[in-house]
Amino acid sequence: MTDPRAIAMRLGQVGVWTTLLDAWPAKRGAAFAREVERLGYRALWIPETAVSKDVYAHAALLLGATERLIVATGIANIWARDPVAMRNGERALAEAYPGRFLLGLGVSHEPAVKRRGGTYERPLERMREYLASMDRARYAGPEPAEPAARVLAALGPRMLALAAERTAGAHPYFVPVEHTPFARKILGPAPLLAVEQAVLLETDVQRARAAARAHMAGYLRLENYANSLRRMAWSDSDIAGPSDGLVDAIVAHGEVAALVARVRAHLDGGADHVCVQVLSDDPLPVLREVAAALM
Repeated sequence: MTDPRAIAMRLGQVGVWTTLLDAWPAKRGAAFAREVERLGYRALWIPETAVSKDVYAHAALLLGATERLIVATGIANIWARDPVAMRNGERALAEAYPGRFLLGLGVSHEPAVKRRGGTYERPLERMREYLASMDRARYAGPEPAEPAARVLAALGPRMLALAAERTAGAHPYFVPVEHTPFARKILGPAPLLAVEQAVLLETDVQRARAAARAHMAGYLRLENYANSLRRMAWSDSDIAGPSDGLVDAIVAHGEVAALVARVRAHLDGGADHVCVQVLSDDPLPVLREVAAALM
C-alpha cells in the first residue's frame, strides 16, 4: 500500500469535487480539468452514480487531458463492477498515469444499488470481502511502478476503522466539521483523511439556505447520511427540516472568507485534504478566489 503521508503531500490541502462533468461533453470536461490544474489544485474528484459516466472511462479522459492533476473517484461503486474489474481498471490507470490516479471505493446506498438490480446487504462485510478479492485478482497487463492510492468512502466508526486497516484512508462526504475530528480519532494519525465540503458564494442568507436545501434534499433521504448526522447529535427534526443549523453546517455560504474559513476548520480538525464542491453551474470563478486565498 502506498504511504498515506506521501499521498497527503501529493494531494495538497485543497482539491476540487464536482458532479458537473457527468452532464458535460468530454471536451468541456477536459477544459475544466486543465483550468483546475492551472489554478494550482492538485486533485479533481469525480463521482459515480447510477446515471453517471463510467468512472474509469471518465477518469481516463480527464487524466489524458491534463499533465499533473490527480484524478480521484469519489466514489467508485463496488456494486457496479466485480472486484477483478475494479482492481484491473485501477492497475491500468496507475500504470498509464503514475501517481495520478486515486481510487475511492464505496458501498453507495440502497436505492442506487436497487436501481442497478442489486441487493444492498451487509455493506461492511461486503466491502471487506471485496477488498480481499481485489487483492487476489490476476492481471495480464504490466503492473504499475507504483500502486494506485486507495481510500474508502467512510462515515461511521466501523467503515472508518476498515479504511485505516485496509486502505490509505477515508473520504467522508456530506459531513459537518465536527465529523472531521471524530474521523481522525478513529483513523489514527497516519491514514489520509480527505473530506468533501460544499460551498456557495452567496451573501444573502435566505437565498443561500434555499439553494443549500435544494442540494441537500436527496442526500437527507439516504439512511447512510441521515445516520451519520444522528451520530453527530443532529436530531430527526434537524434532518427532516432541514434546520437552518444543519443547512449551515453542511454547506458553507457567504463571502469567500467564510468558505475559506470552513476549509481551514476541517484542516484544523484533522483533515489532510478538503475537496471543495462549489454549488454553481459555473464553479470556476469561485475556485479562482478560493485558490487565491489558500494556495
